[in-house]
Amino acid sequence: MRIGIDAMGGDFAPLEAVKGCIASRLRYPEIIPVLFGQKEKIINCLIELGVPNNSFEIIDAPEVIEMGEHPTKAISHKKGSSINIAYKHLADKSIDALIGAGNTGAMLVGALFSVKAIEGVQRPTITSILPKLEGGFGVLLDVGANADCKPEVLNQFAILGSLYAQNVYGIENPKVGLLSIGHEKEKGNILNQATFPQLESNDRINFVGNLEGRDLFNNKADVIVCDGFTGNIVLKLCEEFYYTFAKQGVNNEFLDKFNFKNYGGTPILGVNEAVIIGHGISKEATFVEMFKMAFDVVNTKLVEKIKKSF
Repeated sequence: MRIGIDAMGGDFAPLEAVKGCIASRLRYPEIIPVLFGQKEKIINCLIELGVPNNSFEIIDAPEVIEMGEHPTKAISHKKGSSINIAYKHLADKSIDALIGAGNTGAMLVGALFSVKAIEGVQRPTITSILPKLEGGFGVLLDVGANADCKPEVLNQFAILGSLYAQNVYGIENPKVGLLSIGHEKEKGNILNQATFPQLESNDRINFVGNLEGRDLFNNKADVIVCDGFTGNIVLKLCEEFYYTFAKQGVNNEFLDKFNFKNYGGTPILGVNEAVIIGHGISKEATFVEMFKMAFDVVNTKLVEKIKKSF
C-alpha cells in the first residue's frame, strides 16, 4: 500500500518524518512510504541516518506551508507546497492515503479543495481517542475542525463517528452520546437542545442520550458528539492532564493512555480519500502510528462505507 507523507509537516520536519518512514517500512513491510517535500533536505536526512538515498520515492516540493500560515491563503498561493503536491497525487490515486503533521487547517482545506467532501456530508470532521477506565477507548468528535455547528451537522458527526468506531476499532453497535451539561434531554445550550431530537430519531445510530463531562472516561458511550469548539477544549485539557502529571513523575497505566504518541493521528472523516492528520510535535514513533492508522482506514474500506451510508 502506497502511503504519502508530508515530510515537511511538523515541528521536527523533515528528520522525524524520515525516521518514521524508515521505522514504518521495517515494522510494516506492506506499507510503502512516498515522501513529499524538499528533496535535498530529505536526502540529507537519509544520509545522516545512514540510509541509501534511493530507499524511498521522493516527490520534490519546493515550498512549505508553515504552521502559523492562514490555511486557505497558503493552499491557494503555495501551489508548489508539499501539502498541495501530495494532495494532487492522492486525487490522481497514485497514492492510497496521505498523512501529515503540519498545518492542520491547511490539511483540512487541502482535502476539501482536492479530494473533496463525500456527497451528502455537510462538514468533514476530525476525532480524538478517549481512554476508558474499564478498558478500551471511545471516540470524541469534532475536536477542532468545526467550531460552530448546526444540529444537522452534529447528527452527521454521530453517523461518521459510529462508522469509524465500528470499522476501525471493531466496536459493534457503538453507543452514541451527546456531550452536554446534564443527562436530561432538556439540558444544554440551544444547539444541544435542537440536536437531541435529531439524534433520538436517527435509526442509523445507537443513541443513549446526553452525557456530562464526568462520563468522558466511563462506558456510557463509545462515540461522544460535540461541536469543535467544545471538543478542542476537551482534547487540550486531556493533553495537559497527561503532561502535568507526567512531569511530576506520576507512573500510572491509565494516565499513560493519554499520551498522544501512542495513537498517531486522526482521519478526516467525510472526505473521498484516506487522510490522517497528526500532532505538530510528532516524532518518529507517532509517524509510525500514523502510517498504521492510514493502513487500517484503507484496509477496512472506511471511506467506501461512509460513501455508501450517505
